[in-house]
Amino acid sequence: MIEQRRRSGPSSTSGVGRALRVVVAVLVGSAAVVGAVRLVAPATAGPEAEPPGVRRQLTFLRAALDDGAGEQAQQLFPEGYFFSHALYGLAWVDLGLRAPAGGRTEALAEARWALTRLESPAGRAPFSADLTPAYGVFYQGWTNWLRGGVLSLQPPDGRDPAELARFTGAAADLGTAFDTTLDTTGSPYLPAYHGQAWPVDSTVAVASLRLHDSLLPDRFDGTVARWLAGVRQRLDPATGLLPHRVDPVTGAPAEVARGTSQSLIHRFLPEIDTAFAREQYLTFRDEFVASPLRLGPAVLEYRSGTSGPADVDSGPLPLGVSLSATVVTLGAAQVHGDAALAGALASYGDFAGLPVDTPTTRRYAFGLMPIGDAFLAWSKTARPWVAAAGKPPPASVSWTWRLPLLALLCVVAVLPWLPALVRRRAASRTAGEPVSR
Repeated sequence: MIEQRRRSGPSSTSGVGRALRVVVAVLVGSAAVVGAVRLVAPATAGPEAEPPGVRRQLTFLRAALDDGAGEQAQQLFPEGYFFSHALYGLAWVDLGLRAPAGGRTEALAEARWALTRLESPAGRAPFSADLTPAYGVFYQGWTNWLRGGVLSLQPPDGRDPAELARFTGAAADLGTAFDTTLDTTGSPYLPAYHGQAWPVDSTVAVASLRLHDSLLPDRFDGTVARWLAGVRQRLDPATGLLPHRVDPVTGAPAEVARGTSQSLIHRFLPEIDTAFAREQYLTFRDEFVASPLRLGPAVLEYRSGTSGPADVDSGPLPLGVSLSATVVTLGAAQVHGDAALAGALASYGDFAGLPVDTPTTRRYAFGLMPIGDAFLAWSKTARPWVAAAGKPPPASVSWTWRLPLLALLCVVAVLPWLPALVRRRAASRTAGEPVSR
C-alpha cells in the first residue's frame, strides 16, 4: 500500500501561535536595537553644550514635585524633600549659565522657585535651629550654594537686593562658624545634626564661600586656606581621601572614605582648590570606579577589594555598586573635565535606566523614583561655577567597554528567532526523504 504525504493547512491555533512568536521576536529585537543605540549615542554634552533630553526631564520633575514627589522622597531618607528641590534648582542654574545673559529667564524663575522651597518650614524641618550655624552645615551649605547660583544668573548691576543680603549673611555665618571651630578644636568640619558631622557637607559650604568671593569682593580666602590645611591633616589613612564621617568635635576620621560622599565631594572640591581636587579625584577614580562583570563603568561604595554594609546613604549595593554614587560621579567627572568617564557613565545610565520619552517629558526607571531623575539631571548639567577649566585628567575608560554589552544585545536580538530557524532547517532536511510506514 502506497501512502501519500498528507498536506493540509495549519490550524488556526498554530497560526496564532506563530504570529505571537513573530511579534515577540520583533519586539525583543527592537528593544535590543534601542539599547544598542543608547549605548553608542552621546548622552551628555560636557560643561558647555546642553545635554540631550534634560529639559524634558526637568519638565517631568517639576510636575512630579508639584504632585508631592518631595514629600514622598522624605519618607525614604531624612533629606529627601530638600534634595528633590535643591537638585532641581541647581540643574536649572547649570542650564542657565550655558545661555546668554538675555536667555536666562526660565532658569532664574525655576531656580528661585526651588530656593523658596528650601527656605520654607518644610525645607528646614529635618534640621535643628540651635546648631551652629543655624540648621546645621548641610542645610546652610546647600541652600547658600543655590542662593549663589540664583545670583549668578543675574547681571551684577541687576541683582535682587534681598537675595544678595540673604546670600552674604549666610556666607558670613558660615565663615564665622568655620573660623570658630578651627580656632577652638582645629577641626575643619561643622555638624549637620547634633553630634554628627560629614566632611562632604562642609565641602559644599566652603564651596559656597568661594562662590561668594567670585561674585563679590574677596572675604573668605583666609578661612578657606585654614580649612584646607585642617582637611589635609585628617584624611582617611587607608585611602588618603576625605573620610565619610568624622568625630564631630576633633574632625578625626570616624569612617573610611565611601563612594556616596566621595562622588559629591569631587563635584565641589574643584571649586575650592583645583590642585588638591585633582589629586583627590585621581585617587578616588583608581580606588572606586570599577566595571563589575565587565558590563560597564560603575562606582563602588567601598574601595576596590573591600566591602561594607549598605545604609540609607548608599542604598542597595549589588556587586558592591552604589547606584546613587554612580550617577553623581557622572557630574563630578564632567566638572573635572574627565569627558571619557562622564560620557561612559551617561551612556550606561541611558541604557540601564530605562528612560521613557514623550514629546514633552523624559523620565528614568519609568518615573518611579523622581529623586533619581533629580540627581541624574543635576549630574548631566554639571559645570564649574567658580573654577576655571583645568587640564583634563588622563582617560581611564576606553570606548571598548561597550563591546560586551553590544555582543549581548546581538545575542538577545537573535535568540527569539532560533526556534523557527531550527524548525525550518529540520523541515528542509526531511522534505526530500521518502516517507515509509
